[in-house]
Amino acid sequence: MVPAFDSRSEIIRTERGLTIAGTRTSLYDVMDFLRAQYPPKLIRDKFNLTDAQIKAALLYIEANRTQVEAEYQQVLQTREEIRQYWEDRNRHRLAYLAAKPHKPEQEALWAKLDQQKADRASVKV
Repeated sequence: MVPAFDSRSEIIRTERGLTIAGTRTSLYDVMDFLRAQYPPKLIRDKFNLTDAQIKAALLYIEANRTQVEAEYQQVLQTREEIRQYWEDRNRHRLAYLAAKPHKPEQEALWAKLDQQKADRASVKV
C-alpha cells in the first residue's frame, strides 16, 4: 500500500512566512510565477525544486487558497512599501548623480549607451 502524500509536512512556517521545507523558497515566490502563468515545471526549475516539492507547494496553495492569498496580498503590499521607501530615500542621490557631468574619457561610452536607448525606444513604438 502506498502512503498518502501529505503536503503539510513539506510546507513550514518560518520567519519569512510559508516556505517549502528544506529550501529558502517561499510560497509567495511560487505565487508570483503562478500569477505570471508559468507552468509548474518552469517554476520547479527556476527554484531548483524536486517534483515532490513543487507538488507539495501547489497542493498546499490549492488546499489553503484563502489563507495563502491573504498572506500573499500582505507580502505584495510590504514589497511595495519597501520599494517606495527606497525610491523616496534615494531620489535626491540619483538626481545628484544624474546631474554630474560625465568624465571626458567616458563620453564615447555614454554616447553609445544613449544610442542604444534611442534604438530600443524606437522599436517599442
